[in-house]
Amino acid sequence: MNRICNLFGIRYPIIQGGMVWCSGWKLAAAVSNAGGLGLLGAGSMHPETLIEHIHKIKSATNKPWGVNVPLMYPEIDRLIDILIAEKVGIVFTSAGSPKKYTAKFHEAGIKVAHVVSSSKFALKCEEAGVDAIVAEGFEAGGHNGREETTTMTLIPQVRQTTSLPLIAAGGIGSGQAFAAATALGADGVQIGTMFALSEESSASEAFKKRCINLDEGDTMLCLKKIAPTRLVKNHLYNRVAEAEERGAHAEELKEILGKAASKRGIFEGDTENGELEIGQVASAIKEIKPVSEIINTLIDEYEMTISKLKSLSF
Repeated sequence: MNRICNLFGIRYPIIQGGMVWCSGWKLAAAVSNAGGLGLLGAGSMHPETLIEHIHKIKSATNKPWGVNVPLMYPEIDRLIDILIAEKVGIVFTSAGSPKKYTAKFHEAGIKVAHVVSSSKFALKCEEAGVDAIVAEGFEAGGHNGREETTTMTLIPQVRQTTSLPLIAAGGIGSGQAFAAATALGADGVQIGTMFALSEESSASEAFKKRCINLDEGDTMLCLKKIAPTRLVKNHLYNRVAEAEERGAHAEELKEILGKAASKRGIFEGDTENGELEIGQVASAIKEIKPVSEIINTLIDEYEMTISKLKSLSF
């Protein structure tokens, strides 16, 4: 049996990324009900909001689901207490070292996966005792690793570094890409952009419509002096790019972004003055579809690709 499916008790080794302002209970429940693993995105939720979403997803699905937790979360200790008290079974951590919290999660019976952008950090994850690793290439939307390593380069190198169950992320937007990731050594995939642009995503319709009309090259990695972030090119991005080109310091960049820039762009739908975080693969997505259709298509394309590869002879 597939190791990711076995670890999390799911039908397909497809994980929904825990994306800020996109990953509410409706999206996570839809992914879990369709056979994948849905994740609540705690990074954009106040503790009380997270509790509300946990209670709602418990009513919406009897399938496994989890919570994505950026370890730089301002109230991380309170958040962890909530996850334990609510008996959350699966946690995906990111943006920090998993060493401090993995043992505490395990003591509470919680399975832990951690997101990395390099082989070096994958090894540190194994030393920390996590149950699985998400290796994310820099094609991904939102916050990214400083190494700028692509998924196709990253996955085989992480696979050589660790024997843990491995999940590929970044640029996975089709069953063909799913098959390619497994060929490179991944046991499953984490998908953000496709689900961010689904019917069940909590992102604004304005954000979704802007993203399904993107062309190649319409997203760029920027904000390296703060935290590398892939954004859609818009008025805010242009202001950031101009400031970076003349060597602006981090404080000026923060001032340009203003308060709650990603909420403004993704959730409230200000597509010119907000941060629009989305992956490169958005340019290949031209429709807003329900999660069930997305997953069924992914599986059909994956199986057709594997069948086609088996028929090839050299």
